[in-house]
Amino acid sequence: MIFDTHAHYDDEAFDGDREEILSGLREHGIGTVVNIGASLSSCGTTLALAKRYPFLYAAVGIHPNETGELTEKDMDWLKQIAGEEKVVAIGEIGLDYHWDEPEREIQKKWFVRQLEIAGETGLPVVIHSREAAKDTLDIMKAEQSRISGGVIHCFSYGVEMAREYLDMGYYLGIGGVLTFQNAKKLKEVAEYAPLSRLVLETDSPYLSPVPERGKRNSSLKLPYVVKALAEIKDVSEEEVIRQTAENAVRLYRLEGKESGWQNPGLPRILPVGAGFELCRKTGSREDYGEKTGKSKTDH
Repeated sequence: MIFDTHAHYDDEAFDGDREEILSGLREHGIGTVVNIGASLSSCGTTLALAKRYPFLYAAVGIHPNETGELTEKDMDWLKQIAGEEKVVAIGEIGLDYHWDEPEREIQKKWFVRQLEIAGETGLPVVIHSREAAKDTLDIMKAEQSRISGGVIHCFSYGVEMAREYLDMGYYLGIGGVLTFQNAKKLKEVAEYAPLSRLVLETDSPYLSPVPERGKRNSSLKLPYVVKALAEIKDVSEEEVIRQTAENAVRLYRLEGKESGWQNPGLPRILPVGAGFELCRKTGSREDYGEKTGKSKTDH
């Protein structure tokens, strides 16, 4: 079954049918989901979702665009909830220079501080890096000794940067952008990187794959990404699902967890588009492809 390593089901885009979507995922071939926190409030709702659904886990962290008013008290709280049983990572954290707000030094300060929390808790990290390749890599290298692995979410750089992170032991997150016609760099990275170092993600409700681009995304659309990656790697879709799920389990250290992921053996494959009736009932806005507000996370 497919493992979605990065989603935001706490987003308001799912307020109308969140229960219906989540309750139907497993019967449509989605075995496990990690819901990712991006703000103080979303970390709380993410944890609540993880406690409600056995197949759903939580990552807690503050997205760089949300760091402007953080305090050390907030970091104490973040470290506390990071100890909850269903929390499997610190993230998404990192740098985002697209908006350049908050200012870069503030983003760097809280990025490093959250990497420290990851080191203190022994959790892997989910890294957001947008238009900040050098600074992100420099910080990751400087803090490497304290970090316990992780994933570069929605990888958007070239092969040379991919090599740097792969050499450091990180996984690369691959999602709907892989299906975009103009995603030349990402397709080159997907061809270059070993399948054993790639994981699938949606960034739901954003970055829906072609031919659903611009509409609300969900884990149900990952078969499009599976198909694209299988073609690039010249392997079967079954192999992509099996290998990326095993990678995700190693990334988030879920092997043997009673409430969630279990090795399913030969994965169940659904036709591309199966189950989409669940995610087409609402959310046909055209702004789900590229987020337009500073408070939204899109990489």
